[in-house]
Amino acid sequence: MTGAVTADVTTTRTALRRNFWRGVWRVMRRKPSRLLGVVLMLGFIVMATVGPVLYGRPERDAANTFQSPSLAHPLGTDFQGADVFAQLISGSRYVLLTALITAVVTVVLGTTIGLYAGFRRGRLDSVLMRITDINLTIPGLPVLLVLSTVWQFSSAWEMGMVLGLLGWGALARAVRSQTLSLRERGFIEAARGLGLPGPHIVFRELLPPIAPYIAMNLLMSMVMAVWAQVGLFFLGVMPLIGDNWGVMLNRAVFDHGAMTTISRMHLLIGPLVALLLLTVAFVLIVDAMDEVFNPRLRVE
Repeated sequence: MTGAVTADVTTTRTALRRNFWRGVWRVMRRKPSRLLGVVLMLGFIVMATVGPVLYGRPERDAANTFQSPSLAHPLGTDFQGADVFAQLISGSRYVLLTALITAVVTVVLGTTIGLYAGFRRGRLDSVLMRITDINLTIPGLPVLLVLSTVWQFSSAWEMGMVLGLLGWGALARAVRSQTLSLRERGFIEAARGLGLPGPHIVFRELLPPIAPYIAMNLLMSMVMAVWAQVGLFFLGVMPLIGDNWGVMLNRAVFDHGAMTTISRMHLLIGPLVALLLLTVAFVLIVDAMDEVFNPRLRVE
């Protein structure tokens, strides 16, 4: 009997996976613009991982300062003679890695706390939600201003961890709400009746129905992390270290007068276009995921 039930579960899961990929194909075929998001994202990943190796890292050359775009320097050079396109490629690694770390920290903390708070209820729920409320009331910018006085944030890991620790509260609240609506369902009651341990029920029974929402939140957290870090560096809140796109924008506007000098506007074009295209990629992918995971949005 147990073997038959296991076989049925395996068959059901295989069918669900097959239907999922069929749904992905339908969504991509119906709106090819979503495929553009995937292509753009893959392009940025390739640029961040192998770009510095293929194109080379930015090197200073005092004899070639403020060069206009050319075949040798597609986006020109800056006040130190460093290739702007090489800086853009090098900065993409920091930007994407920081966004990924931020999203992972946000999702792991928010999902775990939200699941256990909604499932356990009682005193644990109260304690976890009070911690969540504290997290939601922490003003991110002032905290980062204080931390920047003693912490250089030279590593993407450092920046990602801090942004993630400051931003998990909203996800925890949302996951708790969905968990509360699921914990009284029949399959959860059946799992309890079978005497299954709490971690099994939380991560094997409650988590899968919420996983699509968490996956989309992962991408949205990455979008917010990209804009947050670029904005912080652009405003000069963080030390202007490395080739982050925000550092490039800060120096272009405040040091090189790119907003007022036409001959230096090329210093702005690269990071701005990259930021726009990366955001478009995220939005298109999230839009496709929303339609795949929510059948009511599909037009067959």
